[in-house]
Amino acid sequence: MSKVACIGECMVELKQAQGTEPGLFSRGYGGDTLNTAVYLARLGVGADYITALGDDALSDEMVVGWAAEGVGTSRVARLPGKLPGLYMIQTDDRGERRFFHWRDSAAARSLMDLPQTPEILNSLAGYDVIYLSAITLSLYGGEGRARLFAALKRARETGARFAFDTNFRARGWPDLDIARAVFQEAFAAADIVLASTEDLLPLYPGVTNEALLARIPGAEVVLKLSEPASIVRLEGVPYPIKAKPVEAPVVDTTAAGDSFAAAYVAARLVGADPIEAARAGHRLAGVVVCHPGAIIPRAAMPSGLIPATSRKASP
Repeated sequence: MSKVACIGECMVELKQAQGTEPGLFSRGYGGDTLNTAVYLARLGVGADYITALGDDALSDEMVVGWAAEGVGTSRVARLPGKLPGLYMIQTDDRGERRFFHWRDSAAARSLMDLPQTPEILNSLAGYDVIYLSAITLSLYGGEGRARLFAALKRARETGARFAFDTNFRARGWPDLDIARAVFQEAFAAADIVLASTEDLLPLYPGVTNEALLARIPGAEVVLKLSEPASIVRLEGVPYPIKAKPVEAPVVDTTAAGDSFAAAYVAARLVGADPIEAARAGHRLAGVVVCHPGAIIPRAAMPSGLIPATSRKASP
């Protein structure tokens, strides 16, 4: 079985309880790379989550929940006296979401500065794909990011592929110049870039889709657009991909990009070409946005999403 390492942060999630008066919330957990790890596991991919948590009851609940989803937890560092972060989701009548975060002292921020950090980073060479996002990179300081990028380089030399998701939250960065510099370093190191205009236009305002793609040097790039479509660029050639219309009402766009990434990576691991993988990503995301919260019920997962064997798809 192919193995994927997902690196990042999971937080306690509060979302408006369905069918209740305003102010009542249900509690779960979520985080962009954790969401991707869960969807990868549901799609039959071996996925380990690499993060740091506290030694509290909420952290215990997370680890148990991840294991129940089939996500590997052996690389989760547990830090005495620390807690996970927390976020709250507010959605409008179109399903668009707004996040509120309490995470400045969360355990995950210490992941690159622990006694066990060298062992964790050396383990990356044992995976087929290493997946992380811009939110992951925003958690660590400059020295921590340097350690992570050095480990990614070593892992790629042994055959691992690095997949970078551009999930961008401005509040996570001290200023945009630092964010742009880190993005460029990630673009240069990545084998697969999963980008979106929503993420990149705040960093590079007023530019065209073509100009955004030109900033990413990799051979395999997906640029998701504001409409239900994307552009897949392979070896310099762009291929436009249109998503099938979402038939059910859109209630929450949380984890749309995370689920797209999971289906894309899962499809690539079984030999699907990037165009077919993007179509799989759009299909799963189109289901996820019709459910509240980051992780949809297991029964709602679409069947036949990932081909059992490699096959070619025409552009």
